[in-house]
Amino acid sequence: MSSKSALYVFNGAVWPSGPWLAVYALGYEDQVEVKQINLIEGANFAPEFLKLSPTATIPILILPDRTIQGTNDVVSYLVSNAPNPAGKSSGTDFLQRLHEDLNDPNTALLATRNDAELDAKRAGVPGTFLKNRQEALLKYAPTAPEFASFYEAKIKANGYLNDVYTPGASEELKNGWFTHSQKVWDSIRAFILNDIPAVLPDQGENGAYIGGATPGEEDFQLAAWLARIALLTGATPAPDGAATLKAELGGAEVPEKIIKYWQLWSGTEAWKKVYAHGLH
Repeated sequence: MSSKSALYVFNGAVWPSGPWLAVYALGYEDQVEVKQINLIEGANFAPEFLKLSPTATIPILILPDRTIQGTNDVVSYLVSNAPNPAGKSSGTDFLQRLHEDLNDPNTALLATRNDAELDAKRAGVPGTFLKNRQEALLKYAPTAPEFASFYEAKIKANGYLNDVYTPGASEELKNGWFTHSQKVWDSIRAFILNDIPAVLPDQGENGAYIGGATPGEEDFQLAAWLARIALLTGATPAPDGAATLKAELGGAEVPEKIIKYWQLWSGTEAWKKVYAHGLH
């Protein structure tokens, strides 16, 4: 890259952490400026940001000559043009499965399987997130008629979950969400126990990336995914953080490959910088 580019992230978001890790792991510090956009406050819905990201999502990578949007495309670009060598691909459909709807780490953040979980999340970050998003959408919509269709769709989609989280929501509304939430966690459990160990190489004594000696495209995204899911089970960025995943594995142990893979990542400078203030 001929001049400094900008990567938009948020230190409370999951998917932007993949390319954010890549910036540090692949030697982009002097080429890419990392910028924060506060999703909790709904800053991504401001008309000014929609001009950069028409879907109001991050990550986006602003290059001197173009903009790249979406986790897969941004990570792919950073890996393909890395100053430092990146790891290889597994040659499988792992990334496609990682991004399946029922494995979505953002849904997992908001998922509630019963009234107790709903009450707890309503009083925490998920409840604040949904409330602020809806308020931001309603605030910005009248100011930017050129984005009217976008705001209309987002207000409706976010409004559903906001209604679920609102005290006094009907049993029918809540139960529909509880059922879907259970399906999400069932899928995530199977993914942790089966899919991730299948794609991870033998970890040996010191661990190993999917990409080999250095992380590749799948590693950056898997690391971000694991960080979010582990956070939801009470983990910290520490080397033993992955152990908390057991809480969602139905009595099964956390696969040893994942334990060692987490330890490998947690020792990197990239991990320490991206998760300096906690997992997200």
